[in-house]
Amino acid sequence: MTALATPGATGTGRGSRVKTRGLRSSARALPLLPAALLLAVFLLGPILVSLWGSLTNATLSGSTAVASDFVGFDNYVQLFKAPDFPVAVINTIVFVFFSAVIGQNVLGLALALMMRSGNRIVTAVVGTIVVTAWVLPEIVAAFAAYAFFRDNGTLNAVLAVFGVEPVSWLFTLPVLMVIFANIWRGTAFSMMVYSAALADVPPEITEAAEMDGASGFKRLIHVTIPMIRSTIGTNSMIVTLQTLSVFTLIFVMTGGGPGNKSTTLPILAYQQGLKFGELGYGTAIATIMLVIGAVFSFFYVRALREEVSS
Repeated sequence: MTALATPGATGTGRGSRVKTRGLRSSARALPLLPAALLLAVFLLGPILVSLWGSLTNATLSGSTAVASDFVGFDNYVQLFKAPDFPVAVINTIVFVFFSAVIGQNVLGLALALMMRSGNRIVTAVVGTIVVTAWVLPEIVAAFAAYAFFRDNGTLNAVLAVFGVEPVSWLFTLPVLMVIFANIWRGTAFSMMVYSAALADVPPEITEAAEMDGASGFKRLIHVTIPMIRSTIGTNSMIVTLQTLSVFTLIFVMTGGGPGNKSTTLPILAYQQGLKFGELGYGTAIATIMLVIGAVFSFFYVRALREEVSS
């Protein structure tokens, strides 16, 4: 009888321990419940409302402004057939890649390295100039960039001193100009992130590499960058998502023009949703942006997890 009772008793004890652990896990998660509810209301809620709006024919005026109808995926079908959409997608990818993934990352790391080993006066001056562009309100930074690149702006005035004919930069090279402006506007964030990461690199490791004969470039490639790889991934994800939603800078500088040469997805969503009053259509564009951001986040988070696990 005792032998038969032992497995049952053991099973009961194991079940009791599992139940206790479950209660403890629930108790630990209880303080997170308010935060989860806030995320559901203010993050998941707007996403669901946006998704529903993209499936309707809502407008700013007319009968559908009061009572819109469900149209399914008609907005998306119309969007993928529109000639402006592929142009906006390409412009968005080019803008994000060159101004965020390449520009802000590379320049931010270069400035962080310079400020770590450079002269104090130079470091203070450069740091102040770079950070000033970042702390300016986006609308102010946009008008400053517009004043610099416009036909009779600062850049052409400086070039005129050297006998160079003025160039209509915002008309001939609009995407390149907004890329430069966004790099100038956002590099300070990457610089500060990398400055903090470089401060955590043990100096004895770089000193040992230097004693082994490694040049500055080799120390950077084989020692410094591998040690701050996770920071590079995190910063890349943040600046990518920030740049994907940039609107004011492009709207002030070019308005998406000339024509649609510098139209990105945020500009296209504004034009269709607010300028032309097609809220459902504009919301469909915003939903596409949301999906693109989610894809970027997925790959960045996956890369970071692999880095941590390794």
